Amino acid sequence: MSCKKQCRTCNSCNTRCDQFEEEICKKILKAPFVCNGCIKKVGCRLDKYFYKSAPANRQYKTILAESRNGINISEDRLKQMDSIVTPLILQGQTPYQILKNHPELQCSEKTIYNYISSGTLSVKNIDLPRKVKYKPRKQERPKAKDTGIFEGRTYNNFIKYMESHPETNVVEMDTVVGCEGSRKVLLTFFFRNCKLMLIYLLPNKTADSVKKVFDHLEEKMSTIGFYNTFPVILTDRGTEFSNPDGLECGINNAIRTFIYFCDPMASWQKPGIEKNHEYIRSILPKGSSFDKLTQWDITKLANHINSTARASLNGLAPIKLAHLLLEKQAVNAFGLKEISCDDIILKPKLLK
Repeated sequence: MSCKKQCRTCNSCNTRCDQFEEEICKKILKAPFVCNGCIKKVGCRLDKYFYKSAPANRQYKTILAESRNGINISEDRLKQMDSIVTPLILQGQTPYQILKNHPELQCSEKTIYNYISSGTLSVKNIDLPRKVKYKPRKQERPKAKDTGIFEGRTYNNFIKYMESHPETNVVEMDTVVGCEGSRKVLLTFFFRNCKLMLIYLLPNKTADSVKKVFDHLEEKMSTIGFYNTFPVILTDRGTEFSNPDGLECGINNAIRTFIYFCDPMASWQKPGIEKNHEYIRSILPKGSSFDKLTQWDITKLANHINSTARASLNGLAPIKLAHLLLEKQAVNAFGLKEISCDDIILKPKLLK
């Protein structure tokens, strides 16, 4: 193609001339690769490159925002994760428990919560075992009305005893009640050293029913075995625990344990068992009746709860740790068995 213009005066040689060869300035081939500081930039006819901070910053922020949108996972890996996580969440398991038993997922607990909240997985927030909000503790608490049975068994006495015997294993004790009109209640024991929880179905909420459970356990593991397993029991001031002498003395009038009571309205003094009751309530929500349940049902409930891995135990289940820290005779007397990780159900359907 012929061109009558001189190349030095033509501004469109690259589009008009077949023999055009673009000249590249040697200065942009080395740092800082821009023409900002060049003194010849005004009269230079070569392609110029300028750094402009404002547009560059806007482009950076746009790229940064786009890179953080969506999820950083392939479609195949997402399907694999969904096939593992969703069924186990619907069985009542927690993301921590799932990750502990399925390391092949290769993600964090927070990632699973984020995927559930964003709707990436099939399971929804409402299917999670619990969404707990803690209320602020009240600073002022009513003063206790001390009666004769609490003398020498107060929480202050308990603190002094533990200072003198720091290696003693503490067992927390409490009851869980059903809906209004339900006669049966649950008696629970919580071992602080291994987080094992024992659950027994009582026909009624009386001191005599509690004593029968103590006597039953003593018969199974002997007085010495009971004392070694339940050396100190910390409980609240409920009427079902109003006979501490009967609980402390065994079948042959031998001392089998020591009972101490928390201050009134001070459930935080036995936090372990109060926290662990959340597992019971995930299967037997408030308002449930216990009257149609049997001890077989309650033992099944305890098996699933005690087979659940805990972050506070470095991923171990309480039932596994109990075999290491408690006497073999005592563990056998409890009649518990371990449930495989993928068969654990912490939903009401467990007992239906």
